Amino acid sequence: MADESKAPQSPESSQPDASGSSTAPSAAGASPSSPAKASAPAPLQIPLDNELSRRYRERFGAAILDGLEDRKQPILIVDAAQLLEIARYSRDEEKFDLLEDYTAVDWPRREKRFDLVAQLYSFSHNTRLRLKIPLGAEEQPSTLVPIWPAANWLEREIFDLFGIAFLGHPNLKRILLPDEWQGHPLRKDYDILQQDTAWVRENLGIESGQ
Repeated sequence: MADESKAPQSPESSQPDASGSSTAPSAAGASPSSPAKASAPAPLQIPLDNELSRRYRERFGAAILDGLEDRKQPILIVDAAQLLEIARYSRDEEKFDLLEDYTAVDWPRREKRFDLVAQLYSFSHNTRLRLKIPLGAEEQPSTLVPIWPAANWLEREIFDLFGIAFLGHPNLKRILLPDEWQGHPLRKDYDILQQDTAWVRENLGIESGQ
């Protein structure tokens, strides 16, 4: 078998590319022509411009802060001040009957520290819509319980783990942690190693090893 490592390079293989660097193949036996550059991956999120987003913008104007599409799912970023009206419109006019999930994300260095994230589903259209609601650290959004009763326990979980209080909630109290627990474990500034050592000591009789 011929020794391919000693085969002469094609003149084309050592031509510089547009940046001036050589494109000569470094491995023996590589194709003499320059390999095509891999195209950059498409962005996951692109601006949302469809009939759905246009209807929301026509109805609520500046309260629709932005619109994105992520993996073919529409996302609307909405003003918390009009959350209740937007939610009611979503249920009654756009037929998003189900509040599939409701949670939050903490961005401690951002001016609007939190994002509420509501995942909606329409049985009649078999489509989903995500609402993202930026919140300041002390902002209290309206409860969605009058629109989707499932929000009751979901908002209690958000309150418990992030400390976001919902105006008008019928029974806003902790759902996972004891009522007397101090702090909110899913905030990024919550020290998971410390937790609430006073509660643990008083109720479980365990002294911190710190």
